[in-house]
Amino acid sequence: MNVDLITKDDLDRFKKELLEEIRRYQQYPRKQGQEARVWLKSYEVRKLLSISAGTLQNLRINGTLPYNKIGGLMYYRYDDIQKLMDGSANAR
Repeated sequence: MNVDLITKDDLDRFKKELLEEIRRYQQYPRKQGQEARVWLKSYEVRKLLSISAGTLQNLRINGTLPYNKIGGLMYYRYDDIQKLMDGSANAR
C-alpha cells in the first residue's frame, strides 16, 4: 500500500497554483476593484430568478439549466442563466 503525506505547505502551494490558473482563464475582466462573477451558487441563482429551491432543482433535472457540482455545491454559469432568462432553453 502506497501512502503519500500532504503537508500544509503542499496545500498552500496547491492553493496558489489553483488561484493563478483560475485567474488566467477568467472570462471577464475585473471592474473597479470588484471581481467579476462567472459562476453563481444555488442561493444566488434562486435570488436572481426569484424561484424556490424546488424549482431550481426541476431546472437542473430536466436539463433546462446546466450546472457543475463541486463537492456538495452546485455552480451555475451566469451566461447560462442569462440565456435562460432570454428564453433559450438550450443554454449550452
